[in-house]
Order: sequence, then C-alpha cells, then structure tokens
Amino acid sequence: MLPSSPRRSGLPTALPVLFTGLLTAALLALTTACTSGGSGGGSGGDDEPADPAAHTGREGDGWTVLHYSMADTNLEPFMVADVNELGAVGSNENLQVRELIDRSAEYGEDELLDQGSWVGARVLDLGAPGTTELVEDLGQVDSADPEVLATFIADGIEAHRAGHYALVISDHGASWPGIGPDEGSDYDVLDLAEITDAISTGLERAGVDKLDLLGFDACLMANFEVASAVAPLADRLVASQELEPGHGWDYGSLRLLAGDPAATADELGEEILAGFADQAAEQGTQDQITLALIDLTRMAALDEAVAGFASALTEQSTDVAPVVGQSEATTLAFGKSPDETQDKHLSDLGLLAGAIGEDAPEVADQADAVVAALDDAVVDTVDGVGTAGATGLSIYLPPVPELADPAYLDVSSSADWADFLDAYYSAGAAIPAGEQPEFTDPANGPGVSFDDDGSITLTGTFDPAALDNITEATISYALVNDDDSITYLGEEIAEFADTGAAPEAEGNYDLTVLQLSDGEDSAYAYVELDLSADLSTAFFDVPLTYYASTDPRGKDPRDAQLSLVLDIESGTFSSETIYTYDERSGGYGELAPDPEGILVPDVLTVTADGEQVWEPTTDVGLYADIANLTYEFVPLDSGTTIQADLTLYDFGGNSSTLSSLVEVP
Repeated sequence: MLPSSPRRSGLPTALPVLFTGLLTAALLALTTACTSGGSGGGSGGDDEPADPAAHTGREGDGWTVLHYSMADTNLEPFMVADVNELGAVGSNENLQVRELIDRSAEYGEDELLDQGSWVGARVLDLGAPGTTELVEDLGQVDSADPEVLATFIADGIEAHRAGHYALVISDHGASWPGIGPDEGSDYDVLDLAEITDAISTGLERAGVDKLDLLGFDACLMANFEVASAVAPLADRLVASQELEPGHGWDYGSLRLLAGDPAATADELGEEILAGFADQAAEQGTQDQITLALIDLTRMAALDEAVAGFASALTEQSTDVAPVVGQSEATTLAFGKSPDETQDKHLSDLGLLAGAIGEDAPEVADQADAVVAALDDAVVDTVDGVGTAGATGLSIYLPPVPELADPAYLDVSSSADWADFLDAYYSAGAAIPAGEQPEFTDPANGPGVSFDDDGSITLTGTFDPAALDNITEATISYALVNDDDSITYLGEEIAEFADTGAAPEAEGNYDLTVLQLSDGEDSAYAYVELDLSADLSTAFFDVPLTYYASTDPRGKDPRDAQLSLVLDIESGTFSSETIYTYDERSGGYGELAPDPEGILVPDVLTVTADGEQVWEPTTDVGLYADIANLTYEFVPLDSGTTIQADLTLYDFGGNSSTLSSLVEVP
C-alpha cells in the first residue's frame, strides 16, 4: 500500500504547542479567564485622531525616540547596522535618541558608532552624528525581562522630556506570542502580556499616558491580537505582517524629526514606510515585504467589529465552516513554512473577512463591518508582488486543531476569536464520514498522462457529497528509495471543480526538482510553490538546516527557510532571503550566515512503516556563502521512479489521496 500525501499530518517537531483535543467545555473555561478583546484605546471610529496636546507628560516640542535592540541573538549584525543608521542622524535640539542594545559574544564584533565592539548591554544617548554618550553599562542582562524594558522607557523619558515620544523594539518577531529571544538569558522571550505590562509600567513611572508611536522592527507583529493589546499604549503602531528582511527599517527616516520638531506621528510613520520600501528596493528584498501604519485610536471599533464577526461565525459555525476553510486555504498568509508545525498560521484579516463575507451571506454584514473598521484603522501600507493587497493586520487561524497553540487562550485580545476557533474545529470534527473527501476509485490510482511539454498530469474523480466541504487540492511528488521509503521533494496547488456527474481534481508536475549548488557540491531541495495573482512571479519556501562554522560538531543546528522569488518570464531568481526559525520562541528573523558555515536542504521522508521525518537531503552540506549559491530547476533523470500524489482536503483536516508510481521518460 502506497503512503499517503504528507500535508497536515502532524510532522515531528520540537514545539509542544498542539491543542489537546476538541474539549469544548475545557476550552471555554480557559477562554473565560481571558479579558475582553476590546482595546479601550481611543476614539474608535472618530473622524479626528487623538489630540497629542491632550496627552500627559509632555514638555516643550520635538521628539524623544527610544530604540530597544534585543541583539543578544543572531540578528545582532543587522541591529548594529540599524543603530549606526540612527547614529548617522544623531540627536539635536529637535530630536533626542536613546538606545539600549544588548550584544552577544557569538555573532561578530561589528563596530557600533564610537563605542566599538563589546559584549552585554549598554544604554547610550546619541549625540551629534556618529557620537554617543554612555549612560550605563548594564553588562550581562536579560533584555526580555519586562523590568529592563520598563526601566529603559521610564529613565529615557525622564532624561529627555519632549512634546512627542516614540518607542521601537527590535528582534525576532512571532506575532501574538511576542518578541525575542535573548539567547544569553536561556532564550527568554517578551511575550505580548509582558510587552504591554512593561510599556504601561514605564509610561506610568514617567507620568506619560501613552506614546505617540510604537514600532516593532521585527517579523509578523502587524497582527490584530497585537494591535488590540497595545492600543491603550500609543496613538500609532508601525509593524510588518510578513517576515522582515534583516535590513529592517531605514532609520535615516528620523531625519524628518531632526528637521521638524512639529512633525506628527502620521508623518513619522509615513516616512518610516517610505524609507523601508526604498531600502528594500535597494537590497533586492522588495517582492515580499509589508509594513503598515495603524491608527490605534480606532482599534476599539475594530475590536467591536471582530467580536461581532467572531460571534456570528460561532453561531453559524455549522453552515459557514466550509467557507471559512476555503477562505483560509486561499487567503494571503504570512510566516508560512512547508513544515506546518513551524507555520505561523496568520491570515490577512481584511482579505479573510472579505472572502468569507462574499460566500457566506449569513455573516456578510459582520464581515463587511470588519473590513470597514480595518480600513478606518489602517493609515497606510506598503507591500510587494508576493504580498500585494495586504490590508495591514493579520489574524490567527490554524486550519486544524492539531496545529493550534493552546497558549493563544492566554492572550488578552483573543477571547472572541478563540470561541470561534473552538466552534470551527468542532464543526470540522462533526463532518459525517459520507461527506468527507473520497476519490471514487482509489485502487486504480489517478489518471496519469504525459504532456507535450514534458510534464505529467494527474486526474481523479471524487464523491460529490464532499464537494462543499473541500478546501483545497494538492499535487506532491517524491523519490522512491531502495528501502521502500519515499522522499518528498515538493508540493503544489492542484485544482478541483464540479464538472457534472462526478467532480474532478487535477494537478500538474513538470518533472523537475530544485537543486542548490555552492559551486563545489549540489543538493536537491524541497519546495512549496506559490504564485502571484497575475501568474508572473513564483515564490518558493525551502526548508534548511544551518550549521555555523564555530559549531563544527553540529551541536547547535538552526532551522532555517530559504525564500526565493522567481520571475517566470525570464526564468531568473530575482531575490533570495534566508530566515531562521527559533523553536523556543516561535519567532522568525533573517539569518546572516557565516560564509564558512554549512547549509543543508531538508526534505520530508516517509519511512516504510509510515513515520514522517524532515531530514537532510544529502550528507554533503553547502557553504553558506549566499552570494555564490545558485538555484536551478533541473529535470529528473530518465528512468527515475517517483511517486506522485493527488490529494483532497476538507475543512476538518480529512483527506483522500490517489498515488501513482511514475517512471520519468
């Protein structure tokens, strides 16, 4: 019997973050311990933003910017570059910049302004361009300790009273799970509750009611749950829905404040967005970026709309669950990974609500209210080809309960949405067996045809009783090994449709495999393919393991992911970025690999007894010299035997697979 397709099958992982089941009563009991999702943060839908003159703790005009770099991590080289950008602007009579940066002994000795290189945390006041004053040498410190952040905020404001205040926190980001880690402090993380408590405490000590602008120069933090939780703390939020490239923001944007003490938070936010987009274009990372400027004074209205939408979805869960599943499968998502246990399961809130409202009239009014409130709250966004149409905030939506993190129930802004997730998963568990995906003739496998362009097409008919519940179809392909195991090399979206008497699924595979090479050695890689809306650009996520040259025995391997962008017409890769995934925090950030380090592509192997493991594709690693790595889709050798799978999924996680052994001509 041939193994089935691997998708959503509960792959092995180091993250013990799975829902324990569909125990509705237990989940509801936990949920009631959470506070309401309402932010209480401002004017809701008022036409005018909050008046900064009404805030407390202001003195004079101009700005104080507090920049908090949790650089005791592999992102340290990028953060040092950011502080050097800040230092090129410096402070003057209009702008005062205070910096806390916590450095590591593990990630280089880059020079930071006139401070040189060191290990541990320092608090600095930036002076004239290129100069600093050492405020305090903190030594070894846990930058993920909320007290450290609170003290930094309070002391920075006390020392530099101004008319406006901004705080920017920089490190790996994970959306609602928080930001971090501090690797030198047992990989401690600032979770969302600690972030809000630290900012609130620091502001209270300084006698300031709220910030003018709060920024997260980190991955994935433009998230509804995050924005709702921080809304009482600032007028504006700047953050990214998607993974951020390592260069992060262009801090030359602060020249606006140095030259104009009357600049508003909106003007600063717009300048940050523009600088980020320009720098991404210069660095070749513009295709998959996002950055949003959010009016947090309007979050109360969005909280109310999301609560109403979640309530309507919960009440109508049996009827609307198929639409929710289909919308989740097709909506723009962020922090994706071929290994779904490392996927962040973040759907674009506006696009998701719009798609559900379009196909589920029972909740259309509530969906429209979410879209309208979100549009009011989002001042501006930037995006790229791969993130086109991103609406500014994501929301958490794991497709099946086995992939959901129970810690979500502890998030103060999650209560209403958590109720909906519980109802949605219960509806999926209740799908009758006769309405689950079922190909009509599985014993014979799929229909297989070789096309003139050298590709193969798989087709299969399925029971129409399942049609309304199906969310997606895929085609996946694997090498067949001598020990009867199979090694999957990729997965692509297939199509399914009601063609009349018997609905049909169809998938196409071009019989090529992605090959990575460092000029000396090469290795096959696993790819998950996505396409832009106009089909002109392809995006590939490739799982890797990274071994630093300082770790010759491989004791500290790092999970990583290569994101590639391919221009289909020219056949050239326009960008490549390697992100590292931290299994302790669940956060992502760009990897700055040591060129003498080693990268090994990971592939999914299913053993003869059905065990599924991600493992190296080869015993030979590739040098992590990114500039010299090449990527090429090469044809499989003639005579190679592959297994090709055509799989259907429904919103309950049920699936049906047709498999065929195919010999490459």
